[in-house]
This record gives sequence, C-alpha cells and structure tokens, in this order.
Amino acid sequence: MISSQHEALHRVFRDNPELYASVFKVLDISFPPPIEVAVVDTDLTEIKPIERRADTIMMFTSLEGRHVVISESQSKPDNSKTSSWAHYISHVHVKFGCPVTLLVICQDEATARWAAEPKTIGLPGRPTLVIHAVVLGPHNVPVIIDLAEAVNDVVLTMFSALTHALSEEVPAILEVLADALDTTDTTSAGHIAEQTEVGLGNTDARRIWRELMATKTYRYQSEYAQMLRAEGEARGEARGAAKTLLLMLDDRGVVVPGAVRERISSCTDAALLEIWFKRAIHATSLSDIFGVEDERREEG
Repeated sequence: MISSQHEALHRVFRDNPELYASVFKVLDISFPPPIEVAVVDTDLTEIKPIERRADTIMMFTSLEGRHVVISESQSKPDNSKTSSWAHYISHVHVKFGCPVTLLVICQDEATARWAAEPKTIGLPGRPTLVIHAVVLGPHNVPVIIDLAEAVNDVVLTMFSALTHALSEEVPAILEVLADALDTTDTTSAGHIAEQTEVGLGNTDARRIWRELMATKTYRYQSEYAQMLRAEGEARGEARGAAKTLLLMLDDRGVVVPGAVRERISSCTDAALLEIWFKRAIHATSLSDIFGVEDERREEG
C-alpha cells in the first residue's frame, strides 16, 4: 500500500517499469528495450547506524547489458543529497559493475532546477566527483490533455498529472486521465486511480480528482472504491497498533520524547509497527527499539 505522496512519485516507476521508456523517450535519451526488469533492494547501508536507503532502484537487462536506474522523489532543494546520491551511485556501481542513472522526480520547477544543477564533491573549480541527474518536473514532462494520447499511454498520463499537480493545467489532465482509464481493464485502472489519489497529496488537484470519481461514472470505480476502503482499514489498524505500542512503553516506564511519539503515531506501516512492538516487549530504552532500525523516509 502506498502511504504518501513522496512514495507515490517514485513507486509509480517500480509498479509500472514501462514508464521509464516513456519518460526517457520524452527527454530524447536512448534507452535500450529491456528483456528483463527486476527490483533491486533499496537498502544500501554498509554501517548499520548510518541509514542509506534510496527510493526505488530498478535493474534493466537488455541486449546491450545491464543498467541500473535509481529513482528519487524530491520535494525541495536539499544540499545533503549530494553525499547521499554519491553513495547510492557508487555503491550500486561497485555492486553490479554496470552503468547507473540517477533519476530525480520533482513537482515544482524550483526544485527541478536545483536537482538539475551539477552536484560536486572536491575542491572548488576542481571537483573529484560530479553528479548529473536526469530530472523530471513540470518543465519537461508533457501536459497530456488529448484523450487519444492519454489512451495510448495511461501511465504516462498519470505521471503527467502527478508532476503537474501544482500547475493550472492539472484539471484538464485529470479529466482525460479519468476517461482514458475507462478504456483499460478495471483492476489496472483501479490501481492507477489509487496511485493518482495518493500522488496528488494535499493539493487542490486531489480534491478535483475526488470530485471526478464521485460525480462521473466509470467501470473501474468499484475497484477504486474497494482499494480506498482497504487503505482506510489498514490505516485504522496501524493507528490502533501505534496506540498499543505507546501504551506499552508508558506502562514499562520508557520515556518517549515528543518527536518519537509523533513518529510512532504517524507510522502507517503495520509490519514496521509489529517489529517495533516485538522489540518493545523486552526494551528498557528507545535504542532497544530503534537503534538498528532503518528509518523510512516520508519526505524528500
């Protein structure tokens, strides 16, 4: 289950690998047709206390060899990403010995411009390492408002809507996306509709999307509604598990600072909460619960 806007922006590539070929074609970047696609473990940690977790990593195998694409969702400029991205790229390159591409996905032009700037490590004017990311954002992702074009590539149309979520063109994109989804099978359409819902985040575009789903009639709406209900139930279970965990820690006399309490309360991953709960049974301090945990990033 996709639980955040940040996650939706990169998970769309993992769940729909054909999107890579579509966006690279838009950017006029050569991308050999893959004969095999695999998801790579995103945990790139070498020393446990230091978390290194990329968003999505995909391995493509073509007749020309292997090629890894690291996809990162970025919501704002963050200069600390220079070292993180350098680690991801070098680690994957050493591990697999093949070309590595860093793909950064942004929803606003300012962040996209920042991400497109060369990131350097080394002396001023004489860097040892330079990172040139491939950047996707409102400045180069097409605005798809033609129904025939949307039907031809529904996944790219969804990505167009997510990338332009803050743009004035988004209502028209969502309109053709909703209609185009009605031409695909209901299960796929339901999944894409759900990804759109989450990927739009807390924006006016999300309200527009919900109104479309509520006021128009599509074959896939029942599938979409079932997914939303299941998502709501899962979040309810996670809230209950978080409350139980906090009560246990309070009963055991473990001091829980406000930031940690908020981290537990806002966690929507039931599996992760279960891991924390099992550790908490015998924990005497918070380090017993979180000391070796790879914290999952919710924001870029």
